[in-house]
Amino acid sequence: MDLLTDRPREKSPRRRVTSVEVLCAVLVVAILAQSWLQDVLDVAALRTGATVFVAVCVQALPFLVLGVLLSGAIAAFVPARVLRRVLPSRTVAAVGVAGLAGVALPGCECASVPVARRLLGQGVAPAAALTFLLAAPAVNPVVLVATAVAFPGRPEMVLARFLGSLATAVVMGLLWARWGKLSWIVERALRRTADPERGRWRAFAEVARADLVEAGGFLVLGALLSAALNVLVPQSWFGVLGGQVVVGVAAMAVLAVVLALCSEADAFVAASLTALPLLPKLVFLVVGPAVDVKLFALQAGTFGRSFAVRFAPVTFVVAVCCALAVGVPLLGGAR
Repeated sequence: MDLLTDRPREKSPRRRVTSVEVLCAVLVVAILAQSWLQDVLDVAALRTGATVFVAVCVQALPFLVLGVLLSGAIAAFVPARVLRRVLPSRTVAAVGVAGLAGVALPGCECASVPVARRLLGQGVAPAAALTFLLAAPAVNPVVLVATAVAFPGRPEMVLARFLGSLATAVVMGLLWARWGKLSWIVERALRRTADPERGRWRAFAEVARADLVEAGGFLVLGALLSAALNVLVPQSWFGVLGGQVVVGVAAMAVLAVVLALCSEADAFVAASLTALPLLPKLVFLVVGPAVDVKLFALQAGTFGRSFAVRFAPVTFVVAVCCALAVGVPLLGGAR
């Protein structure tokens, strides 16, 4: 009670602790207690899992930051009318343009999620935004150059990856345009958060910070899942896949989901599996940037669980089919 006005005092809102702050606190504790933790957790499986967890986070975090910066810039500086003017009004044409636009953004799947969310918030057709979500991490020049370096003397591998990934993005965009429902996407992902009256730079900072806090927590969750699955999958399984193309394709598709590698690094992992033909490796490279445990966690946190449980399985099937449709005529049984 305020004695001067006889009015009850308003309680100040309680500040929420964000996932990024929790992560920073855990890292500080881990650094301070490093020697003690090494003695307690001196187990080979735990060391392997910790290495994978750190590697996934270190690989993905720079591109996640790039994505949220682009997300904030789109929200604050790009009027919705500009985006609607650039993209064709016809859904099919907009999906095609969005797929090719992925060539211009060097980044991984972590960067494309907040950008796709902001495109939705600016009124871009969901089919086009989701096409960009899948195309950007798979067909940009950095990924294609990395693939060429990993597979020297195999330009058909680079071409097959580009065509398979682009086909996956476009097919998923067209499928969403035909059967997708906005009710599957949570309302916050469709909300416009930029307010010109507050100042564009302030809006940019607030949007980027909010996206980083939200996506960062799910990145950590995805990295934990990836580390756990890496420890549980026996490495000896790879030796039996060389002579079984069908089994190899299925195993590499599942492995792409499990490992959750960054799209700029996955080509080198695929190239190191010398016992496998090129076709299973192509499936690995097309499926990985489209759907993995890390990306599923990010999509669930950004667009909602109802969206992720529908979008991810269909993307998996489409990616495998597109990789096979392109890889069989271009690669055949080549090693």
